[in-house]
Amino acid sequence: MSDNKNNWSYDAVFYQLYPLGSFGAPYANDGVQEHRLLKIKDWTEHIAALGCNAVYFSPLFESDTHGYNTRDYFRLDARLGTNEDMKEVCGLLHSKGIKVVVDGVFNHVGRGFPYFGDVCEKRESSPYKDWFFIDFSGNSRYNDGLSYQDWEGCSDLVKLNLANPAVTEYLLNAVRFWISEFGIDGIRLDVAYLLGTDFLEKLRSLTDSLSDDLALIGELPYGNYRERVNDRMMHSATNYELYNELAPALNGGDVSRLCRLLYGQYGDGGSVTGLHLFNFADNHDVTRAASAIKDPLMLSIAYTFIFGAPGIPCVYYGSEWGVTGEKSDGDRGLRPAFDKPETNDLTAHIGRLARAHRELKALRYGDLSVPVMTGKQCIIQRDYDGERVFIAVNIGSEPYTAHFNAGFGMAYDYVTEKFHDFGGGSLIEPMSSHIWQCR
Repeated sequence: MSDNKNNWSYDAVFYQLYPLGSFGAPYANDGVQEHRLLKIKDWTEHIAALGCNAVYFSPLFESDTHGYNTRDYFRLDARLGTNEDMKEVCGLLHSKGIKVVVDGVFNHVGRGFPYFGDVCEKRESSPYKDWFFIDFSGNSRYNDGLSYQDWEGCSDLVKLNLANPAVTEYLLNAVRFWISEFGIDGIRLDVAYLLGTDFLEKLRSLTDSLSDDLALIGELPYGNYRERVNDRMMHSATNYELYNELAPALNGGDVSRLCRLLYGQYGDGGSVTGLHLFNFADNHDVTRAASAIKDPLMLSIAYTFIFGAPGIPCVYYGSEWGVTGEKSDGDRGLRPAFDKPETNDLTAHIGRLARAHRELKALRYGDLSVPVMTGKQCIIQRDYDGERVFIAVNIGSEPYTAHFNAGFGMAYDYVTEKFHDFGGGSLIEPMSSHIWQCR
């Protein structure tokens, strides 16, 4: 079994697409086959120009509505196209040097999943009754004449019994299929906090046997990261601790909150030191960064933290040019369709950050310390194998001169694309952020 010291995802910059939304599929699965996934051809150059070398696709499996209520694990959703379309898309992205990660929804299925339909029809005589958590003496909101466990009160998401070996083998066969048929490079595990450690160990053992470098990235909104991110289970998990602090810190005008969080995570003796968590400013489940962060000038600074922090940065489609969207608008408000991608100053800024992340090992693997920290200014230091990088931030309204021992005389600024002189103090302009590579 491989270890967690090396995985391709640790060197990647991710771009998240929600195809059912971004490519304009109807919300309910009407069964009409449309080749919408091929619209990725209109986005590929944009993704590459942004500096992203991995695409994470939100659900692709045939589903009832939003993608997380799976009907068929072995086919692309008809609203997006055919399995042949998926092969073409994977081939296209791979030809551009872009890895492919798909959403794996293994905790639950949709009501349209045929084995659940078999239970509803045949009840106790169904061979699949133990695939779920069924109470034949109860009833559901759909008047099934039985009740069942679901995901967090969402009755369209029927919980699977992962302790049943038949269920586990079925899901592992689906994973084998997606790896062998499409050559995917990784799986993002939906609600990984609910996937038992036994299941995760079996999944990791399988993927390690099929690929030297397949990435498993889990959705963990809380909890002990190390419990599931280790060399027996997942390579990475969503860094909700950083996400949860990002907008409050910037809206409150106090970047020291982010520095203390990152040092507590990755500083000497930190809670996740040595791990490579999945960093994001927003995603398909939360309010868009451009809505959550009240001052538009702070958006670029937010992304500097996402790319400057240890871990794997990810950009959610549309957010790179400042699309807004509130959680209160519902799923469709957060997952809109666009005819084509756009670019602006924020896009260019993220592109420069992505270049820094790709080129500087200190950003991907370096130690973390904080030599300068006030309420509105900070300098975060990252060191790796003789390479030193500083992330410098000033959210104040006045210029700030930082006095500290950089250990070097000059640096290249990946944001301004100019050289920075440490002599006489380091001037940081108001409302700006920088990545300085020491020379």
